[in-house]
Amino acid sequence: MSLYARLAPRGPDGLGYSCTAEEVTADLSLQGLRVLITGCNSGLGQESLRVLALRGAHVIGAARTLEKAQAACAAAGARTTPVACELTEPASVAHCIATVRTLAPLDAVICNAGIMAPRQLQQAHGYELQFFANHIGHFLLVTGLLDALSPQGRIVMLSSRAHHRAPRGGIQFDNLSGERGYQPFTAYGQSKMANLLFAKELARRLGSAGRSALAVHPGVIATPLGRHMSGVAVTLFFGAGSLLFFKSIPQGAATQCFAAVHPRAAGLSGAYLADCHVARPRADAEDPALARHLWEVSERIVDGLRRGRDGSAQTARS
Repeated sequence: MSLYARLAPRGPDGLGYSCTAEEVTADLSLQGLRVLITGCNSGLGQESLRVLALRGAHVIGAARTLEKAQAACAAAGARTTPVACELTEPASVAHCIATVRTLAPLDAVICNAGIMAPRQLQQAHGYELQFFANHIGHFLLVTGLLDALSPQGRIVMLSSRAHHRAPRGGIQFDNLSGERGYQPFTAYGQSKMANLLFAKELARRLGSAGRSALAVHPGVIATPLGRHMSGVAVTLFFGAGSLLFFKSIPQGAATQCFAAVHPRAAGLSGAYLADCHVARPRADAEDPALARHLWEVSERIVDGLRRGRDGSAQTARS
């Protein structure tokens, strides 16, 4: 446990920076609930899968390959179903949707999977890879499962405080290919801003009937998400950070588990959470016009993919 995690105070509800996913769910019985988690095979997804299954939920664990999902689910126990979901491949996402529909209704979807900061520009279907995998892949998955969501179901988007690193204006709609001045962490920040805006707009569209959408910042954690990062400065940062302020993986999984299943999160649709409490995002993340525009652009991208127009980033320009 880092120094800050040892010293950070908790709120009046007993929750805070140092809480683990097991602590957050300690008094909950999740018997009868069905939860889908993407990226279940490592890091925060693997821990969330383990803890939610431990509490009695039937957890559908999605990973890039069925073999990875099977291994993660086998380690977590009997209340699990593995499924393949490669977020950069629409056909894989569509197959995942069809499989998950047979297990509906869903009580929560935790969009946990992600890619962070490849050193060189990579693309999927003509779009910058992080924007496509972290946002478009999850947009396609979630919108395809909305009618399979239970009346009180929740969508949890794993955003990040890194959304503060998104470019001015939040989303560079005229550079979704990433070809103009690619910067790894700016592109990552844009994808996390997109996750946050998607949750905001989805919450607006769901209304107040019971279903909800939330975005979460898990904290700074050393997980396989950072596998693209290298160099002496990175090594020093992770070494010092682990001692001083990083969260552990069990601590990092706490907020997404809280958002997905805790009764106190039921009335927080549209919120951005950190340390199991409502937090304040960057100002433009609260812009409803920006959130609506991103939704519309995302729909056009998805429509283009369905029509077979791969590599059509130009069609999404505003």
